[in-house]
Amino acid sequence: MRTAFLLTAAALLLTAGTFGLRAKAADSLAVGATAPNFTLPSQDNTPVSLSEFKGKWVVLYFYPKDKTTGCTIEAHNFQRDLDKYTALNAAVLGVSLDTADSHKSFCTQESLTFKLLADPDHKVVDLYGVPVRGMGPVKFASRQTYLISPEGKIVKFWPDVKVDHHSEEVLAEIAAHK
Repeated sequence: MRTAFLLTAAALLLTAGTFGLRAKAADSLAVGATAPNFTLPSQDNTPVSLSEFKGKWVVLYFYPKDKTTGCTIEAHNFQRDLDKYTALNAAVLGVSLDTADSHKSFCTQESLTFKLLADPDHKVVDLYGVPVRGMGPVKFASRQTYLISPEGKIVKFWPDVKVDHHSEEVLAEIAAHK
């Protein structure tokens, strides 16, 4: 229990940049670029590919760590608005460096029904240029979001997400492109 608390506290502090420890930021993908395809396991350990969502809007959000305060708020907000995303022909995909088992536990505990994708080897995190922060062996993806059009183009990038109203911002952006 104490270890989980310390890891959660470390994740929150690192996410906030308190320690100032940041991995060298890779180049983020530019608005207008074609979103690179990928395949990662979801919380139920089934592979999910970006190409499966052709013809839909995709909210591809990267977050630091399952079961931490900010990440839980962000996930709950996306879950709360899931019917709105569905009505706009949009899918929500969350990506972190956590494992599929961690995602499964997080989804069960928090009643999350959209896909959380496991990227412990940083394949998609690196592909999309998401900075990784860390302290020693513990690493966290930065909180960033890409909005991908039904045609597979990046139409919006949020490099520094604030969780409280992010879902509403994303919904507004999709509506603005309709």
